[in-house]
Amino acid sequence: MAFELPSLPYSHDALEPHIDTRTMEIHHGKHHAGYTSKLNAAVAGTELEGKSIEEILSSGTLSAGIRNNGGGFYNHCMFWEVMSPNGGGAPTGDLATAINAAFGSLDAFKETFSNAAATRFGSGWAWLCVKDGKLSVCSTANQDNPIMKGVSCEGTPIMGIDVWEHAYYLNYQNRRPDYINAFFNVVNWEKVAANFTKAI
Repeated sequence: MAFELPSLPYSHDALEPHIDTRTMEIHHGKHHAGYTSKLNAAVAGTELEGKSIEEILSSGTLSAGIRNNGGGFYNHCMFWEVMSPNGGGAPTGDLATAINAAFGSLDAFKETFSNAAATRFGSGWAWLCVKDGKLSVCSTANQDNPIMKGVSCEGTPIMGIDVWEHAYYLNYQNRRPDYINAFFNVVNWEKVAANFTKAI
């Protein structure tokens, strides 16, 4: 069964002013759609056809086409869901407790996560992951992610931020830190908490 581009869980303009409408239209409708179609083409007729995206990405040695487009498909599926027009604020419950245990405070976590995102050279992602029941922050290049084998960033990702220029350049130009700060105004902590519960 072919992979399908998921619908956004909100309208293209819903994250304004933090993430602008035009960026969302291009990012979802062009970039994510492109990863989806190229992933389907790359797995067609191979032993990976019919497997879940998680099974594919964690299967070991991947061709460049499957690694790049499969990663792009998976990463963006998570990215849209961990944002919300009703986002921002602070996490609660078990996730808040785990953040405090791992980083000392929510502000300290934000600083660690923001630094990972800001210092990722070139294109890539920063991640909040669960490994051995504990939270950690790391980053990956290009469309790599923590469920792939052989990346230095290990664990089950529960939140990611896209720091490819296409994610922010129309609105923020070269001001990546401003975009990262804006991201925290739309973080869907309920979804991140659900991902955390599933991962531990």
